[in-house]
Amino acid sequence: MKKILPLFSYVFHPIFIPAMATLLYLSFNNTEFVNQEKLFIFFQVLVVTVILPSLVFLLLRTAGNIDSVMLAEVSQRKIPLIIHCFLLILLVKKSITIDRYPELHFFFLSALLSTMLALILLFINIKASLHLIAISSLTVFTIGLSLHFQIQNTILITVLILLNGFVASSRLEMKAHTTKELIIGFMLGAVPQLLLLVLWL
Repeated sequence: MKKILPLFSYVFHPIFIPAMATLLYLSFNNTEFVNQEKLFIFFQVLVVTVILPSLVFLLLRTAGNIDSVMLAEVSQRKIPLIIHCFLLILLVKKSITIDRYPELHFFFLSALLSTMLALILLFINIKASLHLIAISSLTVFTIGLSLHFQIQNTILITVLILLNGFVASSRLEMKAHTTKELIIGFMLGAVPQLLLLVLWL
């Protein structure tokens, strides 16, 4: 099990969670959009939240600002999180707009709030788990989608809740975070999603 646990940190890396949330949203809301629009939405999210951050990571690594995708040090997290904030703002302003994709819009708005809070904490030397921010936000969003579209997804929600535990265990096993940092990360991910849930539920 100790050899398997680290895999959860890579498979459910924060960079992949927005794309996963978008796929879930498109699969839940399968009556409103044609396949072409679904592909277009997913491609936009993929470019802004996966491809561009990956390119930024390569540039920062080449420049010696960061040494791994896990961003272990507090000092290494500031630039990526600032860039991530700007990318999320771009997404909610230009692509995933409130009038066309309200549910997904509020997911990314909540993600922006979570990222900004995590960034603020870095300046007082508190490192929240980005992995827990991501997976907890995805869990709350999925629960919200299930209620909003009135779809029974007990198995999926149960799996996501379990994944919160596996990802947290993975981070502990890799000695990447303390229990306190994991709890802070979970709260930073879940609470903004819960607060904005009432605006679209």
